[in-house]
Amino acid sequence: MAVDRLFRNSCSNSTFLWTLVTLLALSTSITVSAQTPEPTSTPLSSMQTGGEDDTGPVRIKTDLVTLTLTVTDLYGRYVSGLKKEAFTVWDEKEEQEITFFSDADAPVSIGILFDVSDSMGGEKIAKARHALERFINTSHPSDEYFLIAFNSRPQLLLDRSRDGDAVLRQLTLVEPRNNTALYDALYLGAERVTRGSRQKKAILIISDGQDNSSRYNFGEVKRQIKETDVVVYAVGILDGRDSSSMTGMQGQAYLDEITSLTGGKSFYPQTTVELDEIFERIALELRHQYSIGYTPKGFEPNGEWRKVKVKVKPPRGLPRLTVRNREGYYATPQINYR
Repeated sequence: MAVDRLFRNSCSNSTFLWTLVTLLALSTSITVSAQTPEPTSTPLSSMQTGGEDDTGPVRIKTDLVTLTLTVTDLYGRYVSGLKKEAFTVWDEKEEQEITFFSDADAPVSIGILFDVSDSMGGEKIAKARHALERFINTSHPSDEYFLIAFNSRPQLLLDRSRDGDAVLRQLTLVEPRNNTALYDALYLGAERVTRGSRQKKAILIISDGQDNSSRYNFGEVKRQIKETDVVVYAVGILDGRDSSSMTGMQGQAYLDEITSLTGGKSFYPQTTVELDEIFERIALELRHQYSIGYTPKGFEPNGEWRKVKVKVKPPRGLPRLTVRNREGYYATPQINYR
């Protein structure tokens, strides 16, 4: 061996032993270094995948509260170009520092809840389909759609699709029948949309607002909506009988309360032309919103409801502006889907 020759030619016995130990130590060090994996970064908090498999979005717990804001003038026109300094946020009456701000025309994860119950028969469903086409054509080209049709029970027809034409094709295959499980559809819609890949989340309800078949009640659905940052819009497809009946008025009151709670809005068009214009208006609103975020001072995850108030200061020369946003949130670590 080469080591033996080294020993015989130039080393004493003790020198040989020291050399052998050094070589063994060096060999062990190289082996350990080659087999030990590089350390990987640990998430800031516990994570788990959303959806039904490991390919879904990742959920990240954070104390950052995000709000979607719609700013309009006295005539209901959208106001863009405002800076962060124009907004002031109060959380439980304490002013907060805005740490995130964006006014980009960003795509949305949007759940479309389409009523296909008996009460949507006749011309109602045909008009709604046509108006929805206008909505999709006006929306951001990278919007992500979730389509839920509902009568006696909700059915997920499309899950995370960017194909607006596919939404319309699916709706040509359904015919109105049976009762209306609107609450169940909204519960499912909120659950699916919060797992969308887009930062902004929204739900569009197309219905007369009348529920007579849900397993969930209004209070349960309201609680679930309050736990999300989804903005809800509703288009009431009504006729003369709906507007004057007790069930019709109750349906409108339900849609008004849910949409107002989230910073959205409900609409009740009277004509086909107005119906088309409203769908286009909602699509444009989603593209002209502001997103802000802040970390509440002294945040304690005690599960209590915290009220939020946002004010906007118009630039010099502009009249008073109106801002819409969700009314508050529960004090639990927020779940952001990535």
